[in-house]
Amino acid sequence: MINDITPDFPNGEAVLIDKPVRRTSFDMVHRVRKAVNVKKVGHAGTLDPLATGLLIICTGRFTKKISEFSNLNKVYTGIISLGKTTPSYDLETDFDSVNEIAGIDEKAVYKTAEGFIGTSFQLPPMYSAVKKNGRALYKYARKGVEVERKEREIEVFRFDIKKIDLPDIHFEIEVTPGTYIRVIAHDFGQKLGCGAYLKSLRRTAIGPYSVDDAFAIEEFENFVTNLADNEHI
Repeated sequence: MINDITPDFPNGEAVLIDKPVRRTSFDMVHRVRKAVNVKKVGHAGTLDPLATGLLIICTGRFTKKISEFSNLNKVYTGIISLGKTTPSYDLETDFDSVNEIAGIDEKAVYKTAEGFIGTSFQLPPMYSAVKKNGRALYKYARKGVEVERKEREIEVFRFDIKKIDLPDIHFEIEVTPGTYIRVIAHDFGQKLGCGAYLKSLRRTAIGPYSVDDAFAIEEFENFVTNLADNEHI
């Protein structure tokens, strides 16, 4: 990714950023743009504000590569919590139902996860940035309006249950681009008959690129500042 010896941000670099919770993907783009002082900056795949993890941010001519990065498969870890639902399928909105989970055992959890493996069609959630008539769906949702959406074909390559501590299910999942893990969490609860929401989410990989190699945004800003200072020595 980024050439950490002599990076050329105006000409083009791809920067790996570990997005913190409660910050938008655009927040990260803005801070990278300000740090490198390059107007043309964009990211390859949105993360929800409550999600953390890997963002690939391209500068300069590398913005032409955004679609290449966006089309890579994604790996996430997270927690699905059973027995409650929210309109947004995560903690962005308040709970709107509470259900009993006493009859659910580990065998049912594993079997349900196995049922997601393979190709299927997924309906984008109303609380999303997908646009309808030029307007983001979440803007309709916040006004209590539900609009018709088109299903998208997705594929789940693996869905590993790492730990079961009911109501929480810790998982790792690998999916095609454009897959909403919030929807998988919601559908998981529907299949078990108790409801569920996505309690936490972290993107750990995009294709061959790992969050282990990413900068925290503050680290990146310090890195660029040190580069500038060294150039003036």
